[in-house]
Amino acid sequence: METTLRGVGVSHGVAIGEVRHMGTAVLEPPAKQIPADEAEREQGRARQAVEAVAADLIARGNLAGGEAQAVLEAQALMAQDPELMADVERRIAVGSTAERGVYDAFAAYRALLAGAGEYLAGRVADLDDVRNRIVARLLGVPMPGVPDSDEPYVLIARDLAPADTALLDPTLVLGFVTEEGGPTSHSAILARALGVPAVVALPGAGELVEGTVIAVDGSTGEIFVEPSAEKRAELERAAAERKAALAASSGPGATSDGHKVPLLANVGGPGDVAAAVEAGAEGVGLFRTEFLFLDDSKQAPAEAKQVEAYRKVLEAFPEGRVVVRVLDAGADKPLDFLTPADEPNPALGVRGLRTLLDHPDVLRTQLTALAKAAEGLPVYLEVMAPMVADRIDAKAFADACREAGLRAKFGAMVEIPSAALRARSILQEVEFLSLGTNDLAQYTFAADRQVGAVSRLQDPWQPALLDLVAASAEAAKAEGKSCGVCGEAASDPLLACVLTGLGVTSLSMGAASIPYVRATLAKHTLAQCERAAAAARAADTADDARAAAQAVLSGE
Repeated sequence: METTLRGVGVSHGVAIGEVRHMGTAVLEPPAKQIPADEAEREQGRARQAVEAVAADLIARGNLAGGEAQAVLEAQALMAQDPELMADVERRIAVGSTAERGVYDAFAAYRALLAGAGEYLAGRVADLDDVRNRIVARLLGVPMPGVPDSDEPYVLIARDLAPADTALLDPTLVLGFVTEEGGPTSHSAILARALGVPAVVALPGAGELVEGTVIAVDGSTGEIFVEPSAEKRAELERAAAERKAALAASSGPGATSDGHKVPLLANVGGPGDVAAAVEAGAEGVGLFRTEFLFLDDSKQAPAEAKQVEAYRKVLEAFPEGRVVVRVLDAGADKPLDFLTPADEPNPALGVRGLRTLLDHPDVLRTQLTALAKAAEGLPVYLEVMAPMVADRIDAKAFADACREAGLRAKFGAMVEIPSAALRARSILQEVEFLSLGTNDLAQYTFAADRQVGAVSRLQDPWQPALLDLVAASAEAAKAEGKSCGVCGEAASDPLLACVLTGLGVTSLSMGAASIPYVRATLAKHTLAQCERAAAAARAADTADDARAAAQAVLSGE
């Protein structure tokens, strides 16, 4: 009998197939005491296992490239954390086995993170994965993970670690569903990069019986269990129509009446460039530069290394627009040489631009490297600062750009509600705004972007969030400047129309989403987008806002 479940759709497309469950991870090794004379040997075993797991994560990252590489390298650093390793060795010295010492040390660190207001819940999930990999290696058992199957299937998991998501084979894994996670979790972001339909935050997903046929709609978040022949045909017909529309759509982003909306790509480094070019990106709306700094958490990369990496991305978009976000360190992206280790609430502490202003040498080197990377290229370089709170922040960043001799437009990210509310003030110092809707939602609703339990408040259709987008876009228009969106909200084709109607001047997203957004925009006039935006803002809930916009754009 067909039943319908609903989670949060995070990656477009429809997948129909049999359920396969992710293997259950090894959680707790046996507790037993070892003689004192075996401690040194056990410590050596622990160190070898840690290094092997770190090397495996880095190798997986190299294979995956792009955004996945940055995530996996961050996990490798987590495995090699010197304080964690010191705790492991202390526990072994007083009688624990290597595997038990690792388990208990990671458990203690996990408790510290969970007690920090759960802002680092996303890191907790990654930490569990690292622990399981080390323990499994020490016990000599395979690391449970993606199931073996000769036939394509839909993967079901409590959550997916980045190391698993990054190397999913899309020819076998038709789609995936998780009980936890949110629209901006690592798994969601990597699913969009892979082009695999995905639904997250679905309570009870683990109760779906192995072998059951389900249909996953990654756009709506709906799961149809044992779908009828009619439902399957309906979904397959809709998927075919969508595919045909994508194939027929090409060229610059624009509404049906010719209003231009440049469609840009979010990239994490040179590895993401090929997909962006292939998708027809008109440039880069968010170049995340953290990947370079994750290679070595002890010091910033040398200027020459930065120049080389930046130039590879800039060269890929001759006469295109490339918007670079300077280093966004802190909170869930800590760096030993930059970010304090003892902040009670890192999300509300020293992160983003605040970190860079505390370390002006790091900012100066990055800005100088960007200036050198752009020399002689016809690219339109724009550089923006993360976590700008007010005009004082904006002026400090603009001054730093000028002092570094950077010939580019300087901009500010709108991720804090104060920046949206005082956008005209900030625009007296910078030349453009870029809305980071993931963090803007997090701070507007006091809802951690990595916690599935509050994913309702991370929904970019929340009318309060749309109000802040509108305030920013209206301020930019009044000042004769641009205001783009580079958060995950831009990857939703329907919402892209609403954002256009709110006055947003460009949209940046993962490369896989660009064709969907281009095709949807091309179906509607600017006036229709404006009416849909007004209808969405008049609603009281995210679901009602989505339904109201859909009704306008479908002519109901």
